[in-house]
Amino acid sequence: MQRKLHKGACVHFCAPIKKCYNITSARLVMKSYLLLGAASVALSAGVSAQTAEDTQRTEETVFVTAPGAQRTADELIGNATAFDRDEIIENLSASLGETLLDAPGVSSTAFGQGASRPVLRGLGAERVQVLTNGIGAIDASTASPDHQVTADGIDAERIEILRGPAALAYGGQSIGGVVNVIDGLIVEELPDEALSADGFAAFNSVNEGTELAGRAQYTTGPFVLTLSASMRDFEDFDIPDFAESEAFRAAEEAEEEEHDEDEDHEEEEEVRGTLENSFVETDTLAAGLSWVGDTAFFGVAVRNQNATYGLPGHGEHGHGEEEHEDEDEDHDEEEHEEEEESPFIELEQTRIDVRGGLTFDSDVLTDLTGTFAIVDYEHVEFEAPGETGTVYANEGYEGRIELGHTLFGFDGAAGLQFISTDFSAIGAEAFISPTESELFGLFVYESKEWDSGIGLEGGLRYETVERDNVNFGTVEFDLASGSLGLHRHFDGGFFLGGQVSYTERAPADTELFADGPHLATDQFEVGDPTLGKESGLNLEGTARWSGENYNLGLNVFVTDFSDFIYLTPGETFEDGALVSEADGLPVFVFTQQDANFVGLEAYGEFTFSNALLGADWVFDASYDFVKAELADDGNVPFIPPTMIKSGLTAEWDAFEVGAKLTVAGDQNDIGVGQLATDGYAVIDLKAATDLSHFGWSAEGTKAFIEARNITDEEVRYATSVVKDIAPAPGQNIRVGLRIAF
Repeated sequence: MQRKLHKGACVHFCAPIKKCYNITSARLVMKSYLLLGAASVALSAGVSAQTAEDTQRTEETVFVTAPGAQRTADELIGNATAFDRDEIIENLSASLGETLLDAPGVSSTAFGQGASRPVLRGLGAERVQVLTNGIGAIDASTASPDHQVTADGIDAERIEILRGPAALAYGGQSIGGVVNVIDGLIVEELPDEALSADGFAAFNSVNEGTELAGRAQYTTGPFVLTLSASMRDFEDFDIPDFAESEAFRAAEEAEEEEHDEDEDHEEEEEVRGTLENSFVETDTLAAGLSWVGDTAFFGVAVRNQNATYGLPGHGEHGHGEEEHEDEDEDHDEEEHEEEEESPFIELEQTRIDVRGGLTFDSDVLTDLTGTFAIVDYEHVEFEAPGETGTVYANEGYEGRIELGHTLFGFDGAAGLQFISTDFSAIGAEAFISPTESELFGLFVYESKEWDSGIGLEGGLRYETVERDNVNFGTVEFDLASGSLGLHRHFDGGFFLGGQVSYTERAPADTELFADGPHLATDQFEVGDPTLGKESGLNLEGTARWSGENYNLGLNVFVTDFSDFIYLTPGETFEDGALVSEADGLPVFVFTQQDANFVGLEAYGEFTFSNALLGADWVFDASYDFVKAELADDGNVPFIPPTMIKSGLTAEWDAFEVGAKLTVAGDQNDIGVGQLATDGYAVIDLKAATDLSHFGWSAEGTKAFIEARNITDEEVRYATSVVKDIAPAPGQNIRVGLRIAF
């Protein structure tokens, strides 16, 4: 594999450079909304003839990720979203963050195609837990945005998203929310069919990429065997124009003019049309064996996941320039050729999950479940084919035990959680030294519903965290969290709720012990072993209204952080002196300061049966924003802009067509050293045919075609550290087939 990457100068700025909003995009947005609005008005004509029997109702999903007794979205004060298998396939992208972008309040770290983590309400990395079957992913994705999260939607059965603090059940690392990828390898109930299978294949034009996934399930007596496999092979993806943003190129040009004006500089070729070194290849094999009895279940699952992906923009920095100054010209050319090689990552994770449960015939104890996972993760960063750079490894285990109960009319769960990980990074670019971490937590969560429609819920959690670093020694934290919520269901489908929660988080190992060049972010990162715990006081209000053909919702939240941990430009000691640049990179230090997050999510869905053109129509829309400021009036970096998302779908028996519109505003409230991010408007189209309607295979068999970003809009995510050198993919035609047996 020989892949080349454009090598350009790395530029860091403090002053934002603004660009006027694209007039064509603005007009396109206006026209699109007029069309959607007109369609909605036309659809309403069919409502009067609609009966309750005609109205399409979706069966409510029970959120297994939520703390306490299992509840549906209607019973949760916080905003929760579930993606089923059909929705996962429809939204599937190269990595988890992009797959979930349709949900309100969700953004992505977007490091090319190979790595992206979800960002919830402006919080990500060490503040959003990504789980697999309720247990942490145990990888290296929180350490750096160019590290892939191993939880993937390509073979998932369901994905659940909880926004806002879920730390009572999952610890302080979920202060921003939880994303739970459920693969269904261990089953708790016997399937309806003795033998079933499901598979899909898709092709993408933007990267000449293929996606394949398959699952088979066989039941004999009380035993269920589940097998799954998946793969994707994506080449470098097409982009609308330059890889570097207009603001970045302007600032880079200004810096070149400012320095060495008398010297001649060789013009470097601009990357344009295709984002070089953005390829990704993944493959996963998994198997699960379950025993299911009348009042108990037990299962074991094994998963092996491999990935190879390029790092666009990785290594575009001045690191190491000084050491070459005195070398002869020939050697300089050789070094330059080596630096032009395309860095990439190869990773492998093997994971074993064990899960079991008992149901009790008791007025007090209802059920007992236990989950345990042991994980062996490693990835190698290659600076060029055959040239091993840094090796990251994370070995560990995590377990949870929960006891469901009913006490004094309250339904709840009490449990414990324990985690042990051994994280290491070895190599020239290892910016953090080996660290062992231990966590032990106890929690309880209770809820009660009265006949009047009033509900009360709340819980407590206590945990201890210990991090033992090979260079800095051991630090320990005692953490406490709690929440209390009150809601009421009113006649007519109206729901009001409010919740207050307090959460404490221990600093992550990178925040404490980082000390070296972090080339993914083009920074020399310096941690602080004396950092204290971070705490957040969250207030959230919820209003929902549902009827025969509509569902409306609004969530408003405020989170006051004490000692919020973030990266900011600073200084470190080098050869006994304080310097603001080390190893050719600007120094960024982890520090603490109070911060305030304010935001809202508004969303709605309308369904119209047998309306315009004889179709069943669904119109949905959402609006969300978050504003995050530090106590010194500075901005928290990498906060998503205001987002508007809407969609319109029509179904005629076996046929379906639809359109989606996503509008992002400009993000000018930027952190120190960042550039402003221009907004964008993206239109997607889709069409699908239910082949089972014609007698081909089982229900769920479908052929589909999608046109994503049909106007080839330039999209840059404000939450991405590489947004100014690596935009999102351009126009893409995706065709696929899903088959169920």
